[in-house]
Amino acid sequence: MNFVGRTAIITGSSRGIGRSIAEKLAQLGAFVVINGRNNETVDEVVALIRENGGKACGVVGSVSNKQTADLLVNSALDHTGRIDLLVNNAGTIADRLSYKMTLEEFNEVIDIHVKGTFLCTKAAVNIMRHQEEGGMIINMTSLAGMEGTVGQLNYSAAKAALNGMTWTLAKELKKYNIQVNGVSPAAVTDMTRPYIEKAKQHGGTLSDYWKIGTVDDVSNFIVKLVAYRNLERSGEIYAVNGSKIGRYLKPKYEEIQDIEEFLL
Repeated sequence: MNFVGRTAIITGSSRGIGRSIAEKLAQLGAFVVINGRNNETVDEVVALIRENGGKACGVVGSVSNKQTADLLVNSALDHTGRIDLLVNNAGTIADRLSYKMTLEEFNEVIDIHVKGTFLCTKAAVNIMRHQEEGGMIINMTSLAGMEGTVGQLNYSAAKAALNGMTWTLAKELKKYNIQVNGVSPAAVTDMTRPYIEKAKQHGGTLSDYWKIGTVDDVSNFIVKLVAYRNLERSGEIYAVNGSKIGRYLKPKYEEIQDIEEFLL
């Protein structure tokens, strides 16, 4: 796999899955735009990539701000003149039971995941759709957006929104040769580690639910997804847990013939 001459923007790439994706793409020759909300961590990743012979620049700021989204795109254009890949990976959590959750906690999660994805996608698409080669967008989603998770009303709502955005964008952008996919990762990260430690403390041994893969497992899959780009697979949402790869199917409609019998 060779990504020389290609440019990727990875939001939330100063740590975890985003960082792993950025490092792998850079190793394969891509120019990567690193993003995070902390100057030191962003600078650290950029420096490491350059030390290893890769090409990168950094943009510090929250993707919930339009200025950050515009700067991500403009930084890519200033360095390479193009955008081949956008990975909407930036995320946050503010867990609390729904009836105890504050408006601030709800808005914070929605703003980063949903508003941030919208702003970055719109900015990138306005460049990609004028490129002959089009481009690719990957939205990082979650099982929470498919099934819901207790204590994560905000996060579950945000990820469900990203699923809907993925399906809609795939339909809208296919004519511009832009592929859009979702990836639902299960991996040990700063966000999941507290839950794993808590599960260990309460149960002694981890249930199968918490036997999850690494950030490198996720980034390896994403690199392959980008390398074997296929517009016919646009709109599909994949699950990655270690070596296990799956695909979520869209909800299906089932007609109810006798509503009274059904409800009884």
